[in-house]
Amino acid sequence: MFLSEALPHLNAVLNAIAACFLTAGYYFVRRRDFVRHRACMISAATVSGLFLVSYVAHRFNAPIFEFLGQGWIRPVYYTLLISHVTLSVAIVPLVALTLWRALKGRFELHRKVARWAWPAWMYVSITGIAVYLMLYQIYTA
Repeated sequence: MFLSEALPHLNAVLNAIAACFLTAGYYFVRRRDFVRHRACMISAATVSGLFLVSYVAHRFNAPIFEFLGQGWIRPVYYTLLISHVTLSVAIVPLVALTLWRALKGRFELHRKVARWAWPAWMYVSITGIAVYLMLYQIYTA
């Protein structure tokens, strides 16, 4: 039972680490430091992969929490949650395609997809942290 209680916290940390790598990757690509950009983006993908494994393990072993916030925050939370979940499903193939094109050296095609993948991935990472904070830290029983 302890593991399933710890996983939401681990998931938030993994989302935060991914967001840091995504930010650094963006910084490095803007400065044309492609070696560091590549390292950051591969690290972000690895951390996000670990998050996905941890999240699936958590979902199989723990009940879904009911959001306890009341009033105006309730529709805010559910709007955030729905957009987060929807986009998190959509970015998996988008990120995979972006990484694949970069690793194959198809940089022009990589850039075309990365322009959409990076902000979506960043949004999912940040909203994942926001959902965690609202569900497990701010609006608790």
